Amino acid sequence: MAGRWQRLYRGETTVDFYGRRRYGFIFSGVLLVVTVVSLFAQGLNLGIDFKGGVAWEAPVSGQLTIESAKQILKDAGIEETSAKFQVLSSGSDQRLRIQAGEQTEAVQTDVRTKLAEKAGSGEDSVSVATVSSTWGRSITNKAVRALLVFMLFVSIFISWRFEWGMALSAIAAMVHDVGISVGVYSVLGLEVTPATVVAFLTILGFSLYDTIVVFDKVHENTSRFSGSRVSAGDIINVSMNQVLMRSLNTSIAAVLPVFSLLVLGSGVFGAVALREFALALLVGLATGAYSSIFIASPLLGILKNRDPRYAPYRTQLSLGPEMAHLMATGAPASRRGAVITAVADPDASPEAAAAVAETVLSHPPRPRKKSRR
Repeated sequence: MAGRWQRLYRGETTVDFYGRRRYGFIFSGVLLVVTVVSLFAQGLNLGIDFKGGVAWEAPVSGQLTIESAKQILKDAGIEETSAKFQVLSSGSDQRLRIQAGEQTEAVQTDVRTKLAEKAGSGEDSVSVATVSSTWGRSITNKAVRALLVFMLFVSIFISWRFEWGMALSAIAAMVHDVGISVGVYSVLGLEVTPATVVAFLTILGFSLYDTIVVFDKVHENTSRFSGSRVSAGDIINVSMNQVLMRSLNTSIAAVLPVFSLLVLGSGVFGAVALREFALALLVGLATGAYSSIFIASPLLGILKNRDPRYAPYRTQLSLGPEMAHLMATGAPASRRGAVITAVADPDASPEAAAAVAETVLSHPPRPRKKSRR
């Protein structure tokens, strides 16, 4: 076990990510299908900032409870089934938040007065906030436009810095991450607020960063193996194993503070606004780390295998000791001379050289011909 952790830390693992790409594609495909079905069946639970409406906040005191608040809305002619009730905690203080659709000013004032009476406090202690549905649609349209512009500039930059296949794979991974994150909110019925949208846009940056880390190593290894007859799948596997520990460290370091924010901020201290933001971040960070390994990189390998340089070797895949030799020496272990290269290379580990020697020299020697006298 200790040896495996050391190999993982040094980037010497030999996991066949590209060969197992179908498992990742199938798993993501199922999740995306569930997302689409859920969006058509029940849609998103949009907050008041997107669909418009009015929100009252009153202190939880006296006879004010959720049941009494429902009765107040019913007396004012508001369907209680269309309203949302939420208790907000901040230390020892608790406030009841009620959200409903757009109402006239007279109804807003009437509900505010009755809430204050039930709470046994003045009307100043009850706040009223109204949002127009037009404002919500405007914010939604701006968010969509910002997302499209962001993806356009990212595609141009990656194509210029690396290659068009990497740009296409990175965009596909980002769309995958946003789709699954939206699906989680749709399936669970979680409320989508402006904080959620900000979190979605934030996770795009993390997903792109994690993907670029892998693609940079792929770009480096493409130049390294340019003179060798290796497949694109081999380049993807070698690159993924070399940066696997870095990707895990980055993901864990990003998830831990967000998880603490979700547990402590919203669970212990009762900051509901933090919960909306942290939950979207947590889902996005997890999907971003997953997509860079199981979606973006295998998709890039498929695109590169269509290149004439790699098409003749698309069925070749170095596994186990052969991958270790490829990582250590930069040449495939398909010749007897690979043993000499592995031993002579100063960067090759003794374990890799021994593994290559065992693989290449595993067949029995040919019998010598008897010399004629």
